[in-house]
Amino acid sequence: MLSRRARPTLRTLQDDLTDGWESPHPQRALAKGDFENLHPLADLPHPMIAKATAAFPDNPADDNHAGRIVSCTSLPLLEVKAGQWRGGVWIDAKGTCWLLIAGRAKGNHEDRDDFYQRIVRIESDGPGLASMRPGEDDIRLHKREAASAALQQWELDVQSQLTAQLRRVQAGGTTRATIRRPLSEQSLTEIQLTVTTCRDDGYEADEIVLEIATASRWVGSELEWQFINRALSVLNPPEQQWGRYGNTFDTVAEAGAFIHRVEELDQLNAEQTLASSQPGQHAHYTHRKGLTESSLNGKAVRALCGVFFVPYQDHADMPECLLCQQRFKEIDRVRT
Repeated sequence: MLSRRARPTLRTLQDDLTDGWESPHPQRALAKGDFENLHPLADLPHPMIAKATAAFPDNPADDNHAGRIVSCTSLPLLEVKAGQWRGGVWIDAKGTCWLLIAGRAKGNHEDRDDFYQRIVRIESDGPGLASMRPGEDDIRLHKREAASAALQQWELDVQSQLTAQLRRVQAGGTTRATIRRPLSEQSLTEIQLTVTTCRDDGYEADEIVLEIATASRWVGSELEWQFINRALSVLNPPEQQWGRYGNTFDTVAEAGAFIHRVEELDQLNAEQTLASSQPGQHAHYTHRKGLTESSLNGKAVRALCGVFFVPYQDHADMPECLLCQQRFKEIDRVRT
């Protein structure tokens, strides 16, 4: 679903909002024509954009503008003000609000570059401001933003759903759930989540196993892979600690780790923030046998320090694990 919030056209960004930015990054991206990294356009750090977005939010009942600009006769243009900045917003047939023109009020409206004087000149020249309506690139970026927003909301929903499942088995047990596709009631995958606790003398740990049965249509798709990455980041962020055997993923953590993880996820969900994965921080020592195969198929191996990790990162630039280093030296001394 396309957002209604006021958003600038690319022409407005490039030609009208040439200064006043709170950050230099948008201007650099605009200079390079790198529009893909600017979205969402409604959130760009400029006072005129912020005011337009506030004046035309998703709910039309909350619109708060200064009224129609009477000098614009080619289309209905609604005025917004932010300090000396002035803007004209047009609402298209689908209800999306577009910041078509922006500028400063200057010289008691007698300056040639005054916002209102510009509108008069543009309106007297051919089709007027109607010629500044959003083009194909504007529409394409808007749809891309909508798709991105829908996907992010889906990931947040998946995170919330996985949090609920983990809460059920945080101290041990098995639970099952259906994960649906974005904006659909159709199933993407069925999951089974199992937490097994080990409380032996001298060794305490919790193991989590995630089994994924994706609908045949979506096996190997980017959406399936996105779900897998999201699920692993939610359940246990350290990337190196996950092992993979086909469609089964497992990892071992300290005793009680998943109880603590539920508390962290509750906070993230309350803030509507996605969990982040944690790349490996150290280069570990492990047996060379099967190392290449483990790197390719995502199978976890056990390091000398006891950590399970998937050996897919380049270890050359990573600091060595001190405990692995110490135990390797002990093995070397025994051999000699």
